[in-house]
Amino acid sequence: MGKTNPIQFFRQVKQEVKKVTWPSKKDVMRATVMVIVIVAIAAAFFFVVDLFFGAIVRAIFRY
Repeated sequence: MGKTNPIQFFRQVKQEVKKVTWPSKKDVMRATVMVIVIVAIAAAFFFVVDLFFGAIVRAIFRY
């Protein structure tokens, strides 16, 4: 591959961007909500697990 000058490079970039299939606003919103819900579930799970193991460690070190 030879060197490409900056003007050709940006023309090629523009052509490639035109080929991209962009998601609709509805798809983006749906994916965003799903990510937020999954992160909230994971956070709640790890919070409960942390409380459980914290209680075990406190019980061990009390004796």
